[in-house]
Amino acid sequence: MRAPPVTPAVLGDELLREIAGQGGVRHFPANAVLINEGDASDSLYILLSGRVKVYSTSAEGKEIVITAHGAGEYVGELALDGGLRSASVMTLEPTTCSVVTAGNLRRFIDAHPDFAHHLILKLIRRVRQATDSVKSLALQDVYGRVVQFLYQESTEVDGVRTLNEPLTQQQIAERVGSSREMVSRILKDLRAGGYVSQTRGRLTIERKLPAAW
Repeated sequence: MRAPPVTPAVLGDELLREIAGQGGVRHFPANAVLINEGDASDSLYILLSGRVKVYSTSAEGKEIVITAHGAGEYVGELALDGGLRSASVMTLEPTTCSVVTAGNLRRFIDAHPDFAHHLILKLIRRVRQATDSVKSLALQDVYGRVVQFLYQESTEVDGVRTLNEPLTQQQIAERVGSSREMVSRILKDLRAGGYVSQTRGRLTIERKLPAAW
């Protein structure tokens, strides 16, 4: 069976410059909310620098982080249908964006089929990720979700698998739908067993993680 096509998360330099030129450049400090869940969809945010998180909050104030994005990526693509925002977006550090209106976005897609192709594949990837998240929450315990997250968010270089960015225990908990205390216990046991190590906040997987905890 053929594997699904891999969608580059980051736009190519030329395409990034072209679509960024369709909007106005704005600078945001850390912890600024770019998009509120439930708001009307009217703009696409092209990340020129910085990082953002995509998250959802319950009526009780519980937050779950869906994903994070960096420079060269974009958020708010659901602006195309004019519906309500399905999640919120907040900056994790000072961030610069080109904010493209839905009208300009539609015209750009009409004139640039390569971006339309990238957008379609990205939306397909989002559906896959959403399906995996639902299955993970329904069928896996917290340990299983932590292990899946560590493998998904790490890259292997020269036989060493390291998380792509430094993450706190709270940030990991938000991504796997658990409490910080539970994640702390799991990581403590994995460190004690020599399965993971941590340097400057960045976790490294030293050897294959146990199937169960």
